[in-house]
Amino acid sequence: MKISTHCFAAGLLCLLLTGAAQPAAHAQAPAAAPALPAGTGSLTGTVLDSLKKEPVPYATVVLLPASGDKPITGVAADDAGKFSLTRLTPGPFRLRVSYVGFGTQTRAVTVTAGATDAGTFRLPTAGTALDEAVIIGQKPVVEIRPDRMVYNADQDATNAGGTAADVLRKAPLLAVDGDGNVKMRGSSNFKVLVNNKPSPTLASNLAEALKGIPAEQIKSVEVITTPPAKYDGEGTAGIINIVLKKGVEQGLNGRVGTSLGSRNSGVNGSLNFKTKKLGFTSSGGTGGWYGPNKSERVRFGKTDESTLTQQGVGNYAGQWMFGSVGLDYDLTEKQSLSLAASVSRYAGHDYNNMLNDYVSPARPQDNQLFTRATNGKFSGLNGELTGTYTKTYALARKEWSVLGQYARNDGTFGYDFDQYLNSTTNLETGRADYRERSRGRTPGSEVTVQTDLTQPFGEKQTLETGLKSIWRSTGSVADVDGLTRGVTDDFVRLPGRSTDFSYDQNVQAAYATYTNKLTKKLTLSLGSRLERTALSADFRTNDTSFVRSYFSLLPNGNAQYALSDNNSVRAAYSRRITRPYIDYLNPFVDRSDPKNLVYGNPALNPELTDSYELSFNTNGKAGSLNIAASMRRTGNAIESIRLGPDANGVTRQTYANVAANAYYQLNFYGSAKPAKGWDISGGPDIQYIVRRSPSLGIERRGFTASLNLNTSYKLPKNFTIQGYMYSSLPSPDLQGRGSANLYYQMGVKKTFFKDKADVVLNIAAPFNDYWLYRNTTDTPTFSETNRNYAYQRSFRLSFNYRFGQAGPPKQRKSISNDDVKGGGSKQGGQ
Repeated sequence: MKISTHCFAAGLLCLLLTGAAQPAAHAQAPAAAPALPAGTGSLTGTVLDSLKKEPVPYATVVLLPASGDKPITGVAADDAGKFSLTRLTPGPFRLRVSYVGFGTQTRAVTVTAGATDAGTFRLPTAGTALDEAVIIGQKPVVEIRPDRMVYNADQDATNAGGTAADVLRKAPLLAVDGDGNVKMRGSSNFKVLVNNKPSPTLASNLAEALKGIPAEQIKSVEVITTPPAKYDGEGTAGIINIVLKKGVEQGLNGRVGTSLGSRNSGVNGSLNFKTKKLGFTSSGGTGGWYGPNKSERVRFGKTDESTLTQQGVGNYAGQWMFGSVGLDYDLTEKQSLSLAASVSRYAGHDYNNMLNDYVSPARPQDNQLFTRATNGKFSGLNGELTGTYTKTYALARKEWSVLGQYARNDGTFGYDFDQYLNSTTNLETGRADYRERSRGRTPGSEVTVQTDLTQPFGEKQTLETGLKSIWRSTGSVADVDGLTRGVTDDFVRLPGRSTDFSYDQNVQAAYATYTNKLTKKLTLSLGSRLERTALSADFRTNDTSFVRSYFSLLPNGNAQYALSDNNSVRAAYSRRITRPYIDYLNPFVDRSDPKNLVYGNPALNPELTDSYELSFNTNGKAGSLNIAASMRRTGNAIESIRLGPDANGVTRQTYANVAANAYYQLNFYGSAKPAKGWDISGGPDIQYIVRRSPSLGIERRGFTASLNLNTSYKLPKNFTIQGYMYSSLPSPDLQGRGSANLYYQMGVKKTFFKDKADVVLNIAAPFNDYWLYRNTTDTPTFSETNRNYAYQRSFRLSFNYRFGQAGPPKQRKSISNDDVKGGGSKQGGQ
């Protein structure tokens, strides 16, 4: 039977609006009733971090008798730090609130026959509370929560003066290589959000876009391995949510900072204020990155015994700019309106001077020796405008929101090269035998509309439903001009080398998640997401096009069992989808390396991944530990493949649905305080990977492992020292083997001016100038080794000054367009 998307969406929308508009009669006593019967009292409240005045999600709230410590009932706070206890008997009690890394607060409360507000609990971080007098400590660098791991970047001194890429390389389960490419649990197939909302720039070019977000703007990084149904179905390895610092509840505050280093420099700042009903936040910054590069390639042809040797040296540099503003207005006590706007831009170049030597014993006439000087150019401009309306109700935890967003994400790309035949060095430009230049652009826009409803049914049951629609448009336009010495006097357009195509992707989705606390120890959550994808492409250079659509049902669920107050086990399942984005689809042929052509494949199909995870989590005064075993299976996987070489020794790299992959993973991650002032976190990750491609006749399997460590120690006189290290073993790829990785960094911070200012000195890789990334490719027709020298040794000196008052931030709902697969290794294939 054919499903009608419009009828389905309209029906669910009516259900949402009816639920949002209906009065919460069951949550209020009739006005004429003189008294409510016993068992109808309730307690509500909020849990905040006393240091940051921010919510403490999943804090444990326990109701105790007036005397004695035997718990009566309990609940975990939600994402906003809010909690609700219902069906209580009137009388005197005590509320105890706690969370790992924070002190515990116990307060006397009196439950009435109706609703009682227990107020705000401000938990001291890593300190103690005596009669409500708070001794302030330091928030843990890594928090382990039931459904995610949180890296608190603002507590890591070594991040000062860096970028978002520096922050992500230190988060649990993440890795960043020498080119800035990010992997999560060994996979590049994930989605990155900013404040739980999409960034089109990140979707199209993650490696470069991360350089445009200063580390000082980042509060934390959340790593979510099994996202629930409310998130878009994209990102088979999971979701990375970058949480930026927000404004304050009352008063005026801000921050200014600057940094100078051997690999990057920048300035940034923020200014925020809050009146009774209006809140304003703003932030911005600008800076640049720079450094040397070096690479080597050696290829051996198995059929013709040809050899290709390429050696390249050069440099890279770029600039970034970032700015954002936000307004929050409380229309009434239970209604709020938010507006947020941001703009970011990056532009840079990658210069490479390559010596190419190709020798073919079977065809000596094809031998080639030349030097090629190439200057690659790129830029991106992203702007977003988001509006949100949120309504809460007298019934605790009930909330309805409507969100809308318009985004532009435009990029440019290109290169210029001069080629000198039979020369081992560059000559004057006029002596170049062949010159080529290319310019292209990738215009893009997105329009998103979303509505969500959270409907509780008593204390133990919750239903979350929502609708979402995304209209996404992108494309690629590029031309190539060439000049051959002695043949043409000037650059001429090269026929057959241009690209002009447009690509539209529209996604409509509906989801529902039901959560039930079956017992005091067992909580079950079941959900599903139905998505319809409509695609259309128009290839104007060859006058072809296609239109198609498909439905995807993406179920998920999890069960959590509390072994005790501090120990729990969790089982989770999810199915997620991967849709290829512009860099995977773009048919433009990049010929900047004449022996290795690269292009996209517009005929790619989506891939589906089933994920299973079983984890154990324990929290205590001494620290926390998470042990997770998981399995991911992906059919019809999108893989980067190498074809050739042809008779001229040219290989081609593109993408295709040619593999079925399986990942079996065991991860340990913990945090501890071995001594006063000393924090340490980290752990190993072990994977067994199986990749099968019947169409290519390939099966690869093998182990890989990684280790992540982060430690800090507080010294007297407001000094803090911090260190970080990440290492990994090579991993099996479909046509070869990936590289090992090693990165380490040390820093020292001095705080002064009554904790308003600090100076930070960071040193990366002081004991080795570079790390050699070595990748191998092995096919029936050729074998190849690539070496990339990542010059990691660097220093950075940073200064930050904070001013004004501080208060709790406004929690803003946001859109999360986490539904596309980015390009290359920017958010790309496995």
